Amino acid sequence: MIEGHGDDLHKYPHIQVNFSSNVCHILDHTPLIEHLYASMSKIRSYAEPIPYSLHELLAANKQIHSEEILVTNGAVESIYLIAQAFQHKYTYILQPTFAEYADACRVNNIIPRSIFSLDDLPRDAEVFWLCNPNNPTGEVQDAERLYRLIQERKQTLFIIDQSYEYFTLKETLTTDHCVKFPNVILIHSMTKRFAIPGLRLGYITANKNLIKQLLYFKTPWSVNALAIEAGKYLITHQEKFVYDLSHYLSERERVCKELADTRLIDIWESDTHYFLGRLRIGKAYALKEYLATEYGLLIRDASNFEGLDAGAFRIAVQESSDNTLLVNAIKKWITIG
Repeated sequence: MIEGHGDDLHKYPHIQVNFSSNVCHILDHTPLIEHLYASMSKIRSYAEPIPYSLHELLAANKQIHSEEILVTNGAVESIYLIAQAFQHKYTYILQPTFAEYADACRVNNIIPRSIFSLDDLPRDAEVFWLCNPNNPTGEVQDAERLYRLIQERKQTLFIIDQSYEYFTLKETLTTDHCVKFPNVILIHSMTKRFAIPGLRLGYITANKNLIKQLLYFKTPWSVNALAIEAGKYLITHQEKFVYDLSHYLSERERVCKELADTRLIDIWESDTHYFLGRLRIGKAYALKEYLATEYGLLIRDASNFEGLDAGAFRIAVQESSDNTLLVNAIKKWITIG
């Protein structure tokens, strides 16, 4: 689904504010950039085939063993690696959600089956994919319910993508708890946490036996030397990369209310800084083109998520003044449309 993702900034040269990817763009990356500049000589040597040095740091940070973690080239490599390792399984995906789960399954000759509620998870499910917090809706499933399901459905492998775990105040599954289960894999994203989508850094945490299965399929050197160096720097300097989550959540509430008050946009409830909207009249792609062309604002046309229609769009809120500009621009599009 390469053409269908958000953050297609390369297609729009005059974008001033990017609301299309679920990243908080306000972090100051100057210290990281300076560190990577000083580390540039590392490109003259091969990186670690498997980034064990970063494993050690992350494991210590998560209070787990290094054998229970696997660093990947972004969360997307994690997704394709997991699908490759667990082929020929009855696989279900909770929709609407990130399309790469289904794409990774199909590439590996798995027929993904869609469900739209946790209540509908069949007993014959051997593998179950869940994005939590979910993309694009921002919904967070109840953690206690998920723990119960994991314990009750021992025959089901739960693959839970927690790429947005740092963008909600609701409880998500904890790494040190989940590595004790033989049937759960958590996917994490440093890309999202530290707003570094261009560097591609993700990781998997799971029981060491599951990690061993994944390592069998892992491509060596998939994480480059500068990405590894960035990961180590970010983990040891997290205090330099802090954002005010409560501010972003309150901004999301404000933006959602103002758009809902138009009575021409339906808003899905969200537990994160991003949310899903649906135009009652008009197409999301037309709104997206208008905002990009007239205002230099980029949103996500979400019509290609399974279960959504042509009116669906997604927004990740940014700074207050930028959010106000976006709301006013959408309201103007509604009035002239």
